Amino acid sequence: MISSQVYKLRPSSSQSATMDAWLDMLKSHYNWCLADRIESYQQQFIQGAYCHLRTKAEASPLTCCVVKNGAPGNPWQERGKKRNAGTIQDAALTELKKARPWFKNIESTVLQSNIDRLNTAYQNFFEGRGFPKFKNRSNFRSFEYKPGRVKIDGSKVYLPRIGWMRFYNSRPIPEGFVIKTVTIRRKTDGWYMSVRIEDKSIPEIVKRDISDLKTVVGIDLGLTKLVHCSDGSQINHPRFATNNKTKRTLKIRQRRVSRTKKSGKNRRKQNAKVASLHNQITNRRNAYLWQTANKIVNKADAIAVEVLNIKGMVKRCKPKQCQETGRFVSNGQSAKRGLNRSILDASWGDLISKIEYLAAKLGKIVLKVDSKHTSVTCSACGCVDRASRDREKFICVECGYFAHADLQAALNIKNRAIKQYGLIIRKIKKVREDFAEPRQLTLFETPTLESTRGYRRQQTAINGKRSVPGNLAVQMDLFSGGYIGLNPVESPVLPVGGVSSPLRKIGMRVTLSSLGQPLRLLCAYNKFFFNKFMPLFS
Repeated sequence: MISSQVYKLRPSSSQSATMDAWLDMLKSHYNWCLADRIESYQQQFIQGAYCHLRTKAEASPLTCCVVKNGAPGNPWQERGKKRNAGTIQDAALTELKKARPWFKNIESTVLQSNIDRLNTAYQNFFEGRGFPKFKNRSNFRSFEYKPGRVKIDGSKVYLPRIGWMRFYNSRPIPEGFVIKTVTIRRKTDGWYMSVRIEDKSIPEIVKRDISDLKTVVGIDLGLTKLVHCSDGSQINHPRFATNNKTKRTLKIRQRRVSRTKKSGKNRRKQNAKVASLHNQITNRRNAYLWQTANKIVNKADAIAVEVLNIKGMVKRCKPKQCQETGRFVSNGQSAKRGLNRSILDASWGDLISKIEYLAAKLGKIVLKVDSKHTSVTCSACGCVDRASRDREKFICVECGYFAHADLQAALNIKNRAIKQYGLIIRKIKKVREDFAEPRQLTLFETPTLESTRGYRRQQTAINGKRSVPGNLAVQMDLFSGGYIGLNPVESPVLPVGGVSSPLRKIGMRVTLSSLGQPLRLLCAYNKFFFNKFMPLFS
């Protein structure tokens, strides 16, 4: 089993300065390796022919455009196997330390991990995730140690070439787990350490088969409510970055930044305050999303979600140009700006990724379905019509079915997942809420059927809201007593001993005027009852 835990470090001032210097050097090394690969590719495949590498001919500027010191400069090993660009750059680290001695201060495995980081970026590019980009101080904030280099003793950790460092041991590493890789990351409020641990004796949780699924819950993501579930429950959307208080605080702090001198100390201080506010928003949002993901995953064996094109949702509107004058006119982007901010604040993509992580950890499945027409489809008759939805209301124009629009969409997502994956869902039996639980016995009490059986609460005239029993026999007894037909003002006080048995069960003095609306309704149906039931008693 593989897991990871995050701890906050407590470095000294010298250790913090050392890690800052490492990040700067590793950033420059990463950018140099990336530029070397780009330049070598252009020389090989864009600029024209080059010398035959299998003959190991010397590269000459007159006959070849291959750079000997580049990534593909000498791609052949002594055994005759070809090396890739990452292996060549990894072998060139010794020459790098000779040419630039300050790189000797960095741990060798950290430099190797830096090249592996570039290899991963290229692998993502080959899989269609975008070409690697050059790094700067804002997006290069971490470095990694390889397995077997870092030692942890209590609340202290040993980082090679940096030394022993204290950290907040908020989550002790379980027994039997071995430390694999350690990543050091710089954030706004300090340095953090992410430890990847592994215990081979604990098997990985096997994802259950689709045929074994018994319950499914569909979720629809929104803005007024963050999540709408197919079981009728809703999860609120706190709006951490778009509420009025946070927007005003951010506006004030950014205004103070704009009033300071560029590249000055005061500007750095104000920028730190803005970054601190953004970090606080991020931490609160992440904590809330983890709680929300836990609630959703614990609802059923499978979670049905719709595939959303969030990048397309927050994309800017196309420019609109007037054909007569040629000038650009309003295209609605200023009105859509608030919607884009709300969508980004909701972090739908981050929530779905957390749900997938927790589902895999618990052996559950996330079912993804197409989001087309989920909010305008009637779950009762299947009619698809945009006129059925009016904001949060859904009224089918075909069959008249009405429901909450987002809850209706969640139900459609669930039904679509059941149909798409061919699931057989077990119906859950509902239990009466008014049925009492079995009574807990004391230590010296002997359990019997009467002592452990739960009893339902009996509805009586005293405990309930009804002042007159609704029993037909009781109503007939009231009619036979001759108490119906009197005005409320003329109704006498009936002593308990002088009334029939149903009123005697009430155990109190009753006036006909206090009976109120129920008796007045009974008087209206007086003739109906006598014509219907009196022949049965005669």
